[in-house]
Amino acid sequence: MTITIYHNPRCSKSRKTLELIENAGISAEIVAYLDTPPDGPRVLELAKLLEIPVNGLLRRGEAEFREASDLPDLDDDAGLAAWLSHHPRVIERPIVVDTSNAANPRAVIGRPPENVLALLA
Repeated sequence: MTITIYHNPRCSKSRKTLELIENAGISAEIVAYLDTPPDGPRVLELAKLLEIPVNGLLRRGEAEFREASDLPDLDDDAGLAAWLSHHPRVIERPIVVDTSNAANPRAVIGRPPENVLALLA
């Protein structure tokens, strides 16, 4: 199984999601997305895999979101994806992607962490 987790080790939900993956005997590729943010095209791809609009990836409670003066229109997926690539703290976490089946990759947001179990089954 090929699992990638966009992980923030300071986030309890992200840590718990990673723990569930590891307890299933899977060694995930860990992307520390605050240090290595996904670029705009990757954010678009993640939203597509999650089957949500890009604005569904927003952590609206984050001060960086609430105080943003350069935030694009929330319906502008491409603009918002580019903005998120420069403001990764605002990206919902953790995002877990299963690319084991290249023709049908799947993804979930680990909120709650147990959401990841659907990928591990």
